[in-house]
Amino acid sequence: MSKAVQFDAAKPLDFVAVGRLCIDLNANEINRPMEETVTFTKYVGGSPANICIGMSRLGLKTAFIGKVANDQMGRFITGYLNKEGIDASGVTVDRTGAVTGLAFTEIKSPTDCSILMYRDNVADLLLEAGEVREELIADAKLLLISGTALAQSPSREAVFQALDYAKKHGAVIAFDLDYRPYTWTSDEETAVYYNLAAEKCDIIIGTREEFDMMERLGNNPERDDHITAAKWFNHSADIVIIKHGKDGSIAYTKDGSSHRARSFPAKVVKTFGAGDSYAAGFLYGLMQGWDISASMEFGSAAACIVISSHSCSDAMPKAPEVHAYIEACLKGEITAASN
Repeated sequence: MSKAVQFDAAKPLDFVAVGRLCIDLNANEINRPMEETVTFTKYVGGSPANICIGMSRLGLKTAFIGKVANDQMGRFITGYLNKEGIDASGVTVDRTGAVTGLAFTEIKSPTDCSILMYRDNVADLLLEAGEVREELIADAKLLLISGTALAQSPSREAVFQALDYAKKHGAVIAFDLDYRPYTWTSDEETAVYYNLAAEKCDIIIGTREEFDMMERLGNNPERDDHITAAKWFNHSADIVIIKHGKDGSIAYTKDGSSHRARSFPAKVVKTFGAGDSYAAGFLYGLMQGWDISASMEFGSAAACIVISSHSCSDAMPKAPEVHAYIEACLKGEITAASN
């Protein structure tokens, strides 16, 4: 099939993300509850940060727009972005005394994982519209936004400023829904701002439950994926991906077709990070000019690699690793028995 999304090859920057930068503290003592966990390993986290790191690892030229705290954790984040080859010139430093968001992870089992978030007075939600660098977005083929950054002002307005610049300069816009209930005041508020942002986006990626949240103000009682996707094709969307957990993902396109891709086995350590690595792999595939199914397959394999690791950001694979993983699965060298 023809490519569903066209990227401007003349632009010098492949990808820019805007939004949450935080710290993941992943439990070292796995297979036990948080109450019994005493040591954690520190990583850079936040969905848009993880996706940006994933894209950079895959060989793309990337940049980030966000805000970090004026503390050791903030400096750890910017240092990590620089080490990964990500242009952090769009990351500003808070001067109000805000802190870095923390996410403690609990790994009770490969399928029973949870996250305890500390999100009060966090720097990333203080990004202001005036701090969004237009030239970074003007240079980018693809802009990624994520839902958490819409939860509060001034970050909310900063995201809409970024969307406006992307529209002005012809960047493709991807929206990772990334719904985190603890940063919002009501379901209705969530639905309003998610819908306003989604209207402007070319690619929308989320779980069935996240789309359900967006449809609280609409009418889709059967939770029908076709109805969900069709709404966004009346706006800017070209691709809508609806994820159904273990049942896999379905990509809907404006031409009325739907796409699935094969899934792969994994030796699962934890569940979080799968969505971020999937998004990075899928978007990378689209930017290589692959068809949607091949891009989804690449994203699925990247996700398998990340959930087989203790970390999210540190585990983001390079392209040869993903291709090798797919090949090993197809040869039967990695099977469901690995779990």
